[in-house]
Amino acid sequence: MRKFEFFQFVPAGMEVVWDFFSSPSNLSRITPPGMGFQITSSVQKEMYPGMFISYKVSPISGLKLNWLTEITQVNKYNFFIDEQRMGPYRLWHHEHHFREVDGGVEMRDILYYSVPFGIFGRLADRVFVNNKVKQIFSFRKEKILELFPGK
Repeated sequence: MRKFEFFQFVPAGMEVVWDFFSSPSNLSRITPPGMGFQITSSVQKEMYPGMFISYKVSPISGLKLNWLTEITQVNKYNFFIDEQRMGPYRLWHHEHHFREVDGGVEMRDILYYSVPFGIFGRLADRVFVNNKVKQIFSFRKEKILELFPGK
């Protein structure tokens, strides 16, 4: 299993940041276009524990995968957690933490994931998956800077 932590400062108020990141409809805005990310279920404006969200995602050109996540915990203005219930990973547990700081909000993502298929999956992780996850969060970081430029 892999663990990543990503930090980002967002120069905006907590309510604005929370409203943006806790709205599933904004996921496609912070996902690389090449991933072909598309929400396939109807979603509420505000997430809640037990909410299921289904997607189609294309990590490799031409390969469309179904992905189902559940929002397992929500503590408004503090954190929420999504976990894969069906999809490309053996395990996907993603914590989104928010902390008010001078001038904005510090976001911290904690991601645990593992891939299926034993030794072949571990090899694919070393060669491809690990880098893809890092690219997704790198893209997201740049996109957030565009969306929340500050003053």
